[in-house]
Amino acid sequence: MPTFIDPLKRALQVGADRTAILFENEKTSYLDLWKRCGKLAGMVSGQGAVPGDRIAILAENSPQYLEMYVGLPAAGFVIVPLNTRHAEPELRYALEDAGAKLLITDRDPGALGELVDTVISLPEEYESLLVGAAEMELGVGITEDTLAGLFYTGGTTGASKGVMLSHRNLISNAFHNMTIAQLSQDDVWLILAPMFHAAGTNGVLGGIWNASCQIPLKTFNPATALDLIEEHGVTHTLGVPAMIAAITELQLAEPRNIATLQLLLHGGSPIATEVVRRAHSAFPGTEFAHVYGATETAPLVSGFRNEQLCLDEPRGRSCGQALVGVQLKIIDEHGDELPVGEVGEVAAKGPNIMQGYWRKPEQTAEVLRDGWYHTGDLGRLDADGYLYLVDRAKDMIVTGGENVYCSEVEEALYKHPAVLEAAVIGVPDGKWGEAVHAVVVQREPVSADELIEFCRQHIAGYKLPKGITFSDTELPKSGPGKVLKRELRKPFWEGKQHGIN
Repeated sequence: MPTFIDPLKRALQVGADRTAILFENEKTSYLDLWKRCGKLAGMVSGQGAVPGDRIAILAENSPQYLEMYVGLPAAGFVIVPLNTRHAEPELRYALEDAGAKLLITDRDPGALGELVDTVISLPEEYESLLVGAAEMELGVGITEDTLAGLFYTGGTTGASKGVMLSHRNLISNAFHNMTIAQLSQDDVWLILAPMFHAAGTNGVLGGIWNASCQIPLKTFNPATALDLIEEHGVTHTLGVPAMIAAITELQLAEPRNIATLQLLLHGGSPIATEVVRRAHSAFPGTEFAHVYGATETAPLVSGFRNEQLCLDEPRGRSCGQALVGVQLKIIDEHGDELPVGEVGEVAAKGPNIMQGYWRKPEQTAEVLRDGWYHTGDLGRLDADGYLYLVDRAKDMIVTGGENVYCSEVEEALYKHPAVLEAAVIGVPDGKWGEAVHAVVVQREPVSADELIEFCRQHIAGYKLPKGITFSDTELPKSGPGKVLKRELRKPFWEGKQHGIN
């Protein structure tokens, strides 16, 4: 199995003069990237780090972030990308838990600097140290089982955990990405999502392997994203649903020339069919692809290309078939495989499955069993192996003994033209145990009664929201853009018995 050094070597061989990174109109060639990765390794070594040490990164997207993502593991170091939206206690936990040696950051680290041996500031100090560093040979002593990174989960369903991903895990994902995206040297990939998240770095290794160009978007802004697509002929990008919705609304209101955009991938959280339908109207010549996975799966396990062709069919709700090399199955609470069509927990197996959670053997044992990763997602498989997600196990609402899947109710709400964003949660109910409740951001004025009656046309009565809260601001989201349902539940469950993780 190749390691991180192999994409760099191939890019150097087949496209040394090609543009590897384009950022704010400055270009980095693959020859430059190769040299900078070697000097980066030398720089980190000069600060006292040795292979196996954890190097934390707290920064917005940049060319330096991309070279750290590939260059540090290529030299045997372990990257620890930190969520820029986390509060100081969360960042402190990750730094202490990882035992990070260095922190490379584009902001004042404050008290966090006391937790590491060295802080290197981006970009000035970083660039100054890089110039004076000796170029270090890459790829020495690395195997496919060498730890490449600790990726701390977003905490949307509980306390953050350090996901241990090896070279084998991330190289396998690079193959999966290349399979679904079908990259070539002439492609231009726009990095929409933050690079501390798998959605932001999902295409990095595959892009380098193909010697294609990558454009890191410093921080997500729909106008800037559309301008970059138009100006630089972007062919591929991947975003979470909130990002897809944002660029869709702006493109419909203020159209750009986006004719070069061949493939728009989305993943990271469930997406309503109506959001995809609206996005397809904004990007009519673009192919859509739904990808599914988790940080623990490095991240891709399934993919569905040409999704836009199936929006009026039941298969339009699928997130595709298992990618080559990955196995998927649906299991019951005892771990037994369920027949086609039955809903249970999604389990995945393949070379991309994490080594485990850093220093958490018990939690690792809970989710890794006999080589299978138990995702915590509820879903079903059809006869052709297409996967349909219905909910997170922890998000499912049990009301009066009936199971209600939030995604199904959200799908109904999104069909109403006045709904810009919608999230469904379970709230306490004295009679039914839990009641279905929706939080909605409006595109235009609409009443709760009108929305509930609208939903009645699409879903059963027991699934209807019993109440709707309207929000004047966008729904709370994690750094990668996932809706934080635990934040929405808190006001309702304060002081009551419920798993609000």
